[in-house]
Amino acid sequence: MDEKRALRQFFVIWTGQALSLLGSRLVQFALIWWLTKTTESATVLAMASLVGLLPQVVLGPFVGVLVDRWRRRWVMFGADGLVALATLILAVLFWQGIAQVWHVFVILFARAVAGSFHWPAMQASTTLMVPERLLTRIQGLNQTLQGGLNIAAAPLGALLLEISTMQGILAIDIVTALIAMLPLLFIAIPQPEREEKEAGQIASFWNELGDGFHYVRQRRGLRMLIMIAVTVNFVLVPCFSLMPILVTNHFSGEAVQLAWMQALSGAGIVAGGAPLGAWGGLVRKILTTQTGIEGMGLAVLMVGLTPSSIFWLGVAAMFGVGLSTALANGPLVAIMQATVSPELQGRVFMLLNSMVTLATPLGLTIAGPVADWLGVQTWYLAGGLVTAFVGIFGFFSAALMSIEDGPSQPIVERAAV
Repeated sequence: MDEKRALRQFFVIWTGQALSLLGSRLVQFALIWWLTKTTESATVLAMASLVGLLPQVVLGPFVGVLVDRWRRRWVMFGADGLVALATLILAVLFWQGIAQVWHVFVILFARAVAGSFHWPAMQASTTLMVPERLLTRIQGLNQTLQGGLNIAAAPLGALLLEISTMQGILAIDIVTALIAMLPLLFIAIPQPEREEKEAGQIASFWNELGDGFHYVRQRRGLRMLIMIAVTVNFVLVPCFSLMPILVTNHFSGEAVQLAWMQALSGAGIVAGGAPLGAWGGLVRKILTTQTGIEGMGLAVLMVGLTPSSIFWLGVAAMFGVGLSTALANGPLVAIMQATVSPELQGRVFMLLNSMVTLATPLGLTIAGPVADWLGVQTWYLAGGLVTAFVGIFGFFSAALMSIEDGPSQPIVERAAV
């Protein structure tokens, strides 16, 4: 496929998916707020988060096999369709005035299942449509999108709740999902060739599942990259979850102060993702990732050290957290897209996603009691120190620093069109 034409087609698909993501963020905000106002229960909110995490943890490795088996174009189409259908059902329930908490839980679960298929399919498709030299820039663009959504989704969702009904907000998500599905009807995504076994038969499901684990196990640099991502997620995700406690207990703030910290974090992601998209990062992507991880650790450490009387310093530190997050995450995904065999990317991406997602509830389980016992700043200090250590450690790991070494294949040779 012509490179320029492939890029044009990719950005048509990407634009539709970006709009769908905006609709999903609006619905997520609206539903969480509805649960909060309806139940006023922290347990219900925690269960809602767990419902969203379970499909990624439990189904992740199996989904990866299916994504590698099936045509990724139709996997994304089906995932967007499931989101639209589930949201339509919930909109009807709200329209009839009979929506209940368990209805919302079921819909959140269905949307999470769709997302567990959609994310690896989109990442693996990117590899087959975008030249390797541009992968980091695409991930920088993705980080910019995420940061922009972090800034805009909450206030826009709050505004829509004031001027519209819940079913009206749900309708926005349905429309954006349909917009995302439309290009997939007309644009073909290259499919990697399937490996054939000696007997001439396609490998069994379980063999293919084992191939994903075996592929990672054989590559020390890839294993280390995944373990670094798991460790950072384990210690830093609770920092974001505990931020309301930090604002109220330490800074004696209200919702406005919490909004400032979240908005500046999103602005930092945009500030890091935009230049990454234009610049592409250092020649060796792993150096940009490790620099970002080190920056995240130092910025979180600064949040934990900020005196209660200097709130603006904590806000500035959160901007640094967001900026460093973009620098760390963008190249990390690009590294995996460039180094993992295309026919295995669905399995490897979902293995990464499952392990990282599993670390989240484990981290929250430990962080909550620690914060109650020693104070919420203690977890920020510990998380910052651990992340900073991981950042330094990576620079001295020969296996990690050489993860990008090896033959590089042009896009036309990596894909079977």
